[in-house]
Amino acid sequence: MRNDPDFVFESYGFDSISGVLTLSYRFESGIRFVERITFPDVPADLSPVRKAALDRACQTIFYLAGVSYYKAYTPRIVRFDSQVPDTDTAKFLQNVYTKGLAEFAYENGIDIRERVSIKGQGKAETAPIAGLSRRALVPVGGGKDSIVSIEGLKAAGQDITLFALGGPSGAATPIADTIRVSGLPHIYVTRQLAPEIGALNAQGALNGHVPITAILSAIAVACAVLYDFDAVVLSNEHSASAPNIMQGAWDVNHQYSKSLEFERDFAAHVRAHIAADLRYFSLLRPLSEAAIARRFATHGAYHDVFRSCNTAFRQDAGRRGTQWCCDCPKCRFVFLALAPFISKDHLVAVFGENLLDNPAQVHGFKQLCGIADFKPFECVGETEESALLMEVLLREPAWADDVAVKACAKQGPDFEARFAALLAVRPDHDIPDDFAGVL
Repeated sequence: MRNDPDFVFESYGFDSISGVLTLSYRFESGIRFVERITFPDVPADLSPVRKAALDRACQTIFYLAGVSYYKAYTPRIVRFDSQVPDTDTAKFLQNVYTKGLAEFAYENGIDIRERVSIKGQGKAETAPIAGLSRRALVPVGGGKDSIVSIEGLKAAGQDITLFALGGPSGAATPIADTIRVSGLPHIYVTRQLAPEIGALNAQGALNGHVPITAILSAIAVACAVLYDFDAVVLSNEHSASAPNIMQGAWDVNHQYSKSLEFERDFAAHVRAHIAADLRYFSLLRPLSEAAIARRFATHGAYHDVFRSCNTAFRQDAGRRGTQWCCDCPKCRFVFLALAPFISKDHLVAVFGENLLDNPAQVHGFKQLCGIADFKPFECVGETEESALLMEVLLREPAWADDVAVKACAKQGPDFEARFAALLAVRPDHDIPDDFAGVL
């Protein structure tokens, strides 16, 4: 590995004819990266204020997408050839890079807090009102959460369009199928990573989890400005704010960029630096995973097409899984979350097997319930929630004798009150008043 080469943010540029946003970065040692993000059917009649807002949104993408390349060596020196961030933006980026790379740092045995140093200068002008229309852009990931948002917004009569991000080979099957079943219009944006990062990884560069939802959110915000939406509505739940493990006083949270902390920081950045009338929030923030699963259970049209298993979303389309793998933390958790609300026969048919009665999966369920190791680095619920869901199943004759239920579940006091609290709508959220009735 090279010795800590400086990382340089070179430049970004948006071509309004092709819809291609080009992002350029390099290490001072000579390795250069060019990433391209393609927006379809770019409108030709943007007002001057929206053009300015779009440029600021592209700048935010430029800053956040750089984390995918910075992580190869995590140098202590970060420089900007141009577009030096203002001091407030630099502080925001410092937070995203350190907390968003906490899991990456933990698994690579480095202290990211001692390495990231993003310095800004000056103060940005306050973002103006862009005059965006009262319409909502809803990112869709192919899992149960965005489906619950979609159907809730439809039932409430909101004007919504779906947003999906993927590679040049097209949307992953669960995303494409979810869009099809929803019957809603959609915008598909292509992100093409610089191929050099894959080569570096193969040579032994540092690799691991990045705050991908931060990058996706910035691209969705650019879409909102470009295609005229005043709201970007995420589907991140209450438990996304819970850390997987603590290192002293330091949170290591796989879902940092889905957390309420990031949501509030990014929403403030959008209002202050991109467009004052552009709203960014999560509709499902007041809900636990169990409360979302209960709602999803009523949307049977999606049961055979949704998937949260990571094998379905591999960058190499030829390596994408076509079914639930049934051997990863996300498969285990989604199966567990749905089990109290969907009949056993139907749930087993959806997944292809009964994960709760497979001895090989018991240790994984113990991790989810906080009995073994720590909560897996995946988008799964809190350990207390998983343990309570196991207790629910222990009280259900259809599930009580399954090996994972017997190994993980135990009865506690005040079960009904604890389960009711798990399904309740919680008060800590930033849902605007005109969306408040959706849940």
